[in-house]
Amino acid sequence: MRNFATLGNAFLKDHATAPGRVTFMLALLLLVAPFAATRALAQINAGGSVPAADKPFTITKVAEFDLPWRMAFLPDARMLVTEKPGRLFLATSHGQKSEVKGVPPVHFEMQNGLLGVYLSPTYRKSHEIYLTYSEPGDEPGTSSLALARATLELEDEPMLRGLEVIWRDPIKGRGGQVGATIAFSPDGTLLYLTAGERQRFTPAQDANQPAGKILRLTLDGKPAPGNPMAGKRGASSVDVIDPAANTEAAKTAPVVRRFTFKEANLTPSETWSSGHRTPYGLAFAPDGRLWEIEHGPRGGDELNLIEPGKNYGWPLVSYAVNYDGTPIPNPDSRPDLARPVIYWTPVIAPGNLMFYRGSLFPSWKGSAFTGGLMSKTLNRIIIDGAQAKPAERWSLNFRVRDVEAAPDGALWLLEDASPGGLYRLAPK
Repeated sequence: MRNFATLGNAFLKDHATAPGRVTFMLALLLLVAPFAATRALAQINAGGSVPAADKPFTITKVAEFDLPWRMAFLPDARMLVTEKPGRLFLATSHGQKSEVKGVPPVHFEMQNGLLGVYLSPTYRKSHEIYLTYSEPGDEPGTSSLALARATLELEDEPMLRGLEVIWRDPIKGRGGQVGATIAFSPDGTLLYLTAGERQRFTPAQDANQPAGKILRLTLDGKPAPGNPMAGKRGASSVDVIDPAANTEAAKTAPVVRRFTFKEANLTPSETWSSGHRTPYGLAFAPDGRLWEIEHGPRGGDELNLIEPGKNYGWPLVSYAVNYDGTPIPNPDSRPDLARPVIYWTPVIAPGNLMFYRGSLFPSWKGSAFTGGLMSKTLNRIIIDGAQAKPAERWSLNFRVRDVEAAPDGALWLLEDASPGGLYRLAPK
């Protein structure tokens, strides 16, 4: 489709009178209306952004962890920190830490392990938290995403009580990139969960498998009312493949086994959106819109505005190529698929996504932040309604896995390393 701005300028040169301009605008509105949902947002490649010379903050290393993944702040400013090998810690802002007992066993390999930790919207009353992790399969090297809920007890030694897996992908298999990020709806009644495609590519487009989807669930892990395919059940069995070399090889990858669901396959009724690769960030903006950030392959990291029922294209399209150079069709070739608002080529490899609501950095209020694993940066993004644009990028010289805001408004970062640091950012 031709660029509408260019088309409009050419038309107005030939129809400079007021009646001509009115006629053109009416015609243009009729022409673009069918494309409004998929074409309205201009794509920005932020991959070439140059790090800002000045950092408006000081950064202090407070503690170290073994491959830390996520943190969650308690109301009293202490924090829970997950370590990917399978440990959960309670830490203070001064770096004192103690291990939380009662964590479930995890499959620790590649990007798999103990991943997310989140406070329930009802935490002040219930003291419940949620964990996301790679649940081991029966065969060595296999796992799948699991979501568990437990009560956090802080008297004496910290401990999880009554841990229950409230949702799991029953299709155990090989591969990393499980996603494992949670966002709660602004009213605190629903839970959104990201499931990565496990380096298998094709499940992201299979409505019968959770992999490559964003799921919308109740706080108890059930399909949420009002989902695009509410009430619909999936196939009773699916083919399972191992991770493939690239998007093309995945199309003909050998089936390693046929998985049969023991209970009804609720995947369609759980699904909010599809076509995701490695969705490591999910967060609601202050205006209630849902945003997601994910890794691309060799290029093509994406920031997406998430809307119900939309297909975000992976592995059909990408602003990138496979790691081995095998081409992938450009998203502009598929107007039926949702395109990212921002993409990064070269990549930053985003660690997570969060919106700043604090007061310590007043000029950042409402901005989104993501860490860069590959770029070793902290990145601010300006969000305005359905639009987004890159702001500052600060070089930090370490892989930034998680960015969170403390109750006092300070930003805290986790370093993806062993050992990996816990850092506090405060205004200069």
